[in-house]
Amino acid sequence: MSAAAPPEGSESALPASPKGRIGTPQGELSVGDIVAERDFHLTRDSLVRYAGASGDFNPIHYRDDVATSVGLPGVLAHGMLTMGLAAQPVIDWVGDPGRVIDYQVRFTRPVLVDATDGARVRVVAKVGAVTAPAEPDAADSDAAGAHGEARIDLTVTFDDETVLGKAQLRIRL
Repeated sequence: MSAAAPPEGSESALPASPKGRIGTPQGELSVGDIVAERDFHLTRDSLVRYAGASGDFNPIHYRDDVATSVGLPGVLAHGMLTMGLAAQPVIDWVGDPGRVIDYQVRFTRPVLVDATDGARVRVVAKVGAVTAPAEPDAADSDAAGAHGEARIDLTVTFDDETVLGKAQLRIRL
């Protein structure tokens, strides 16, 4: 299930509702809500394209012989590629990458990309915390806290095992 993108021109948060939910341009939010889910299929071609864009041409990301010679089980997806893909469903949901305040992950397991089958990375984004907006200061409506925030917890898996731990985005609502 993927929540709809915010209406065109929506920027400000709506007031918190009395039921422990908070109104946002994306709709009502409460802890535990799934706001986005997506599967990404990676191929060796995906890795070569990412290497060209990032400048990371380490051969463990495209050559089996090099990966296995250094003790790896095979070609690995770039960690930053996995991290970037994991954030994308939330960015699409919130509608503006500028509303991401913070993004952190721990790399817990590599994503092995098979030469024939590739790899499927699954992302599920769930609301972990919601903070209502502070009372706006008449002099500075863009002050920190003037907008509500949400912490979105990501579950990112490959072969049914978590590959990013403590993956969280904080977004301005």
